[in-house]
Amino acid sequence: MTSRYPFGNDPAKIERYKAFWSREAVDRPLVGFSFVGWYPLEYFSACKAWKVNDHITPEMLEPQQWLDDYERLLREGEEVQDDMLRGACPIQVAFPCFLPAILGCKIRVLPDNVLAEELKLPWQEALEKRLDHRNPWFEKCMEFVAALIDRAEGRYPISHGAELGPTDLHAILRGHNESIFDLMDEPEKSAQLLMHLGRVFAEFFQETWKRLPLYHGGYFDAQYQLWAPGPIIRMQEDATAVFSPELYRELVQPVDRMIAGQFACNFIHLHSTSMGLLDAFLDIDELRCFEINIEPFNIPVQGMIPYFQMVQDANRPLLIRGSLTEEEARLVIDSLDPRGLYLHIMLQSQEQVDVLRPILGM
Repeated sequence: MTSRYPFGNDPAKIERYKAFWSREAVDRPLVGFSFVGWYPLEYFSACKAWKVNDHITPEMLEPQQWLDDYERLLREGEEVQDDMLRGACPIQVAFPCFLPAILGCKIRVLPDNVLAEELKLPWQEALEKRLDHRNPWFEKCMEFVAALIDRAEGRYPISHGAELGPTDLHAILRGHNESIFDLMDEPEKSAQLLMHLGRVFAEFFQETWKRLPLYHGGYFDAQYQLWAPGPIIRMQEDATAVFSPELYRELVQPVDRMIAGQFACNFIHLHSTSMGLLDAFLDIDELRCFEINIEPFNIPVQGMIPYFQMVQDANRPLLIRGSLTEEEARLVIDSLDPRGLYLHIMLQSQEQVDVLRPILGM
């Protein structure tokens, strides 16, 4: 059945999002289905001329060339019956280029995505990096925001995009290998740089939200199609996959606590590779919500269940994103509390959706 609301954005869906954030008693989890994969380049015609190992410049990104493809992706909401509101951001899906580019990194094209090239800066140069509002990359990001707002005309929410977190920025400014040695050889300088980059990270999101309209009174993150009743930020610390719990607690935990404290509906994006630090992340009372990817090539769903339960036992909303088979969906439903649970399930066909719906109680 086709939705009568553009992009499937029935305002009544907001009630389930509110229940998710407050972990109210519910009959089933919040569920969204999407046929959009992890990486963006295959979905946007504006990228077709890019070649692997090319460098992207701001002049190559013309927002008007992207808008039709944005809406084509969002149209799946008119056919897929689920709980998910759908919106857009600059640039859709995982495309973390603006913040590292503003800080001076070249952005190189990969087969499916883009990569910020490391700079290997001396300490002082790294500490001097700022969020320059006159930087062409900052201006381009805000140009995308403005173009999306004009195109949406309130039919769908517009949000910030996905950006690299403080430890990831530390790695590209100092160098990935160098940054690991920094933690052990120069802990005081590392703590200073990480806190500085944390402030830059938070400022970038604050500046973006100054330009974004609310959607039915709430905030939004378009990578996860997550509506929130209060200010939202997507946090990320992918580089912590190689940190010990001790180093995380000493050097990064204060930074993440500082960022989270500025956004009432913050959430942190985690991979299975960071589960060894989950206790340390949960120690941060200010972290409101946890998003964890399902990545069978690391830890299969069965192995992730105890970590999902840890988040729920800490009374935090849990967003799980990735693919689920029938058996995995049953395992998740049988093992987890539906309160404060949002399943963002990535599939390839409507037939797969139809199989999972009754398992999920829909």
